[in-house]
Amino acid sequence: MVSKSQIKLITSLEQKKSRTKNRLFIVEGIKGISEILASNYTLDSLYTTKEIFDVPASKAHLINEADLKKISRLKTPQTAIALFEIPEVKSPDLNGLIIALDGVRDPGNLGTIIRLCDWFGVKTLLCSKDTVDSYNPKVVQASMGSITRVQVVYLDLSPVIKNNPGIPVMGTFLEGENLYEAKFPSNGILVLGNEANGISKEVEQLVPKKLTIPQFGDSQNTESLNVAMATAVFLGEFRRRENY
Repeated sequence: MVSKSQIKLITSLEQKKSRTKNRLFIVEGIKGISEILASNYTLDSLYTTKEIFDVPASKAHLINEADLKKISRLKTPQTAIALFEIPEVKSPDLNGLIIALDGVRDPGNLGTIIRLCDWFGVKTLLCSKDTVDSYNPKVVQASMGSITRVQVVYLDLSPVIKNNPGIPVMGTFLEGENLYEAKFPSNGILVLGNEANGISKEVEQLVPKKLTIPQFGDSQNTESLNVAMATAVFLGEFRRRENY
C-alpha cells in the first residue's frame, strides 16, 4: 500500500520546483528503471507490482495495480515507478565536441538530444537556464538511460562563451554556410536554438561560425527541421569528418 504522504511526494515530482526541493526525479517502466539502476545514480525508493528488481528491501515497496495508478502519470502504468536522487552538479568538461542548447522547451526534443549525444560520444551538454529540465519525466523517458552518461549542465551560455575564447563556437541557423561544404573544427561548442525562434540575439552575437543544413527538396513550404532532427544531422556530419 502507498501512503498519502508517498503519493503526495511522488505526484509532486512532476513539477520542477518539487524535484529541485527534494533532489529527486521519477522513472517509470522496467526498462527505464533498469537502465538507471545499472548506473551510478542512487535509488531512493521503488514501487512495483512485481518483485523483479534486485534492490535493498528497505527501498522496495510491493504495491497493487490500484496503487500504481494513483502514482503514475501514464494512462497505462508500466509495472513500476522509481525515485532516484538527483546528483550534484559538477563544473562542465569543455573538452571535445560540446552541444549547447539555447531555450529548447520540448521535453521529447531534449530527451532525444541527450540520447544523440550519448550515441555520438558527446560527453557534455550545456543548457541555457530556460531550457526544459533534464529530469522532467518526459525527458528522462525519451533519453532511454542516456541521462546517466551525458553531463547536462544548466548555466548562462553567454559568459561560458566569453570566458573561453580559445574554444571554437559554431551555431545552427537557417541562413548560414552549407554544412556539407563549410570548413569548421571537429571540436568546440555547437549551439542549437529554440524550436520556434532559434538562437537568441544575445548568444547569436557570440557565434562567429554560422552553419545550416541545406534543403534538397523542391517544396518551399517545408518548415525548418525539428531541433532534435537537426542535432542528429550535425553530429553525424561532425563525426563523419573525423573518421573519413
